[in-house]
Amino acid sequence: MKTPLIQINDTTLRDGEQAAGIAFNLEEKIAIATFLDSIGVQELEVGIPAMGQEEAESIRAIASLGLRAKLLGWNRANLSDIQASIDCGLQRVHISVPVSEIQIAAKFHGQWRVMLDRLRDAIRFARDRGLSVSVGGEDSSRAVDSFLLDVAAAAADWGAFRFRFCDTVGVLDPLGTYKKVRHLVSNLTIPIEMHTHNDLGMATANALAGLQAGALSVNTTVNGLGERAGNAALEEVVMALKRIYGVQIGIDTKQLLELSRLVAKASNCPVPPWKAIVGENAFAHESGIHAHGILHDPVTYEPFAPEEVGWERRFVVGKHSGRHLVLSVLQQQGIFLDAEEVQSVLEAVRHQAVEVKRNLTIEELLSLVPQARSYAHAN
Repeated sequence: MKTPLIQINDTTLRDGEQAAGIAFNLEEKIAIATFLDSIGVQELEVGIPAMGQEEAESIRAIASLGLRAKLLGWNRANLSDIQASIDCGLQRVHISVPVSEIQIAAKFHGQWRVMLDRLRDAIRFARDRGLSVSVGGEDSSRAVDSFLLDVAAAAADWGAFRFRFCDTVGVLDPLGTYKKVRHLVSNLTIPIEMHTHNDLGMATANALAGLQAGALSVNTTVNGLGERAGNAALEEVVMALKRIYGVQIGIDTKQLLELSRLVAKASNCPVPPWKAIVGENAFAHESGIHAHGILHDPVTYEPFAPEEVGWERRFVVGKHSGRHLVLSVLQQQGIFLDAEEVQSVLEAVRHQAVEVKRNLTIEELLSLVPQARSYAHAN
């Protein structure tokens, strides 16, 4: 991936909040928008102005902050939606229309010409009022390729500055994504934006495939928050671009953990410990072989230094720990054991870890030392 022009358009405050059971209050929305802006995210999709007064007030509040990030409101192809965005003080709008037969049948009774007329009128209405317009193809992944290209090209002709490719129900794989997006990139005069869902666990991979195909913008959400199984995670996309492709996009990655915790608290959705980049176990080591390797050289079992994303490396003692880790942890506590004593402690650790179904705290580990010492010397 050669281009340095890739930008993040984070949609935590729109598609992220659309996750079942999520509702940010005004203070939380302002805090999230401000944090995203402070770490260098270039564009924020801040909500749906047409939802009503409370949503509109929060969007107006964010618009009044004077953030560096460009702000975008999500709209249907309705003039009233566009007017609601204008009333919120937004200068950029996203207009979403269905492009697959399934979605057009559900929302326009199969009348694709009516859909296109609505889109044309909405774009012209917005452009006549000085707005920048992005257009999104809902369910692009299941649309007929030729029809999808026709819609995107028409949007460009009518004044849209970008077209969003949406894998709305997360049914693509990276190869399929690449082919579809490459076809659009090769035939359009406006850039493509990726919007991927995680229903089959491939949101981040598909987002990256689209960028490899030439897309220049990507929707993300913090922690992968979003409808059903979520969206492409901001922290995963940013670190994959940085580490796999060497693409720096101006994001302060050292703040990713703090951002993750902010959104986890606001959404009341704890991050799973095995979550990539920001999960509790992302830089935690228990296994004997892994811990031994890390103690020798961290690069053996870490793709990058934990400090790069705001973490610190942790060693935990549990069922899978080995002698080197137990010895190292105890030495850090000022306790030095001989080989038999270490082995005795290790056996006690493994037994207790199975009993309590987790790794042991430092206090629990230390409590095993006297008995293990006695047992070692008695035998």
